[in-house]
Amino acid sequence: MTALTQPIVSTADLLSAIDSPNAPVLVDVRWRLGGPSGREDYAAGHLPGAVYLDLDTDLAAEPGEGGRHPLPDPADLERVLRAAGVRADRPVVAYDADNGSVAARVWWLLRWAGHQDVAVLDGGYAAWVAHGGPVDTAVVVPRPGDIEVRPGGMPVLDAGDAAAMARDGILLDARAPERYRGDVEPIDPRAGHVPGAVNAPFAGHLGEDGRWKRAGALAERFAEIGVRAGEPVGAYCGSGVTASSVVLALEVAGVTTPERPAALYAGSWSHWCVDQGRPVATGDQP
Repeated sequence: MTALTQPIVSTADLLSAIDSPNAPVLVDVRWRLGGPSGREDYAAGHLPGAVYLDLDTDLAAEPGEGGRHPLPDPADLERVLRAAGVRADRPVVAYDADNGSVAARVWWLLRWAGHQDVAVLDGGYAAWVAHGGPVDTAVVVPRPGDIEVRPGGMPVLDAGDAAAMARDGILLDARAPERYRGDVEPIDPRAGHVPGAVNAPFAGHLGEDGRWKRAGALAERFAEIGVRAGEPVGAYCGSGVTASSVVLALEVAGVTTPERPAALYAGSWSHWCVDQGRPVATGDQP
């Protein structure tokens, strides 16, 4: 595997690549909202050579005014990625338990950091095991990497930008419909959505088999939502994690391109809703 030609890689293609001279760095980012830690899953079994990274402590800054999963400081991210063995001349494949919603955070962060050769494993660890891929329990200590984190490779929205995107372009809300409508809010202090935002639940990226839909099907879905190629588009979710998978899906669909990607509201709802001066919309309509 000299380079990743698509941002979603199949289990079969990854299986044939892990023994190649330029095999990808494998990053395990299994995580559950509310715990327990994905390290327990990693210890019980992981892809051979994979390094575990924790979403909360490795791939985000401390929660606070910036939201529940703010973007990490570039120097901290560089330290984490080098410790994981990420190198400038090697591809990276990230995987989570199954749907790619957390692995997409790694994809987005590496692209933001200037590393283009990165992909998400379609179907995650569950698909790998179902395919008969080898599993290991050894804790991996890789040779330190040499990646240099240069922020700016992906566009980022703040609250003002998100409001403008909802007004002048299209802002996609990746959360489940009941959270978008404001029927429930199990995590953040206010329920609802950014006024003008359109609901695009990240679960809609997946087919009945749990794998990512093909590009054409994703393109049809986004067209039905109202997304048009070439128009400004951004995404947010609860804390900026699953929205990364919307940014990824837009690229897979061909609605956006690596040169002109969708923007991410990194603070997302966990940032928007804490300011009482920001308006909140409820119900099915933007």
